[in-house]
Amino acid sequence: MSRTPEVLFVCVHNAGRSQMAAALLQHHALGRVAVRSAGSEPAVEVNPAAAEALAEWGLDITAEVPTKLSTEDVEAADVVIAMGCGDTCPVFPGKRYLDWPLDDPAGRGVDAVRPIRDEIDRRVRVLLAELLDA
Repeated sequence: MSRTPEVLFVCVHNAGRSQMAAALLQHHALGRVAVRSAGSEPAVEVNPAAAEALAEWGLDITAEVPTKLSTEDVEAADVVIAMGCGDTCPVFPGKRYLDWPLDDPAGRGVDAVRPIRDEIDRRVRVLLAELLDA
């Protein structure tokens, strides 16, 4: 891609998985990828256990605000990654869609969220390598 690729992470509440994925991609991409996240039914705040798990790696998502998924978000994205949002994510021709079936960190403590964070980080690194090689 000759321009900056745009990635949209989508989950139901935009409070855990998608927020962690967005923060990790922003961290690893160093400005080479535009990153957004949204949810089909946004929560009021970011999941505290997700925030704590990322804080262990020096990343702070406590100021992030869960955002409602919009058609414009999907239209702007080159890659849309669904993380448990089911059929609520609009589909547009020409977009790359990925489904990352990951456990929902909602209601879990940080010990249960760490493996989810680690798997998201692994997938984000693979995605980043693909985007930068394109």
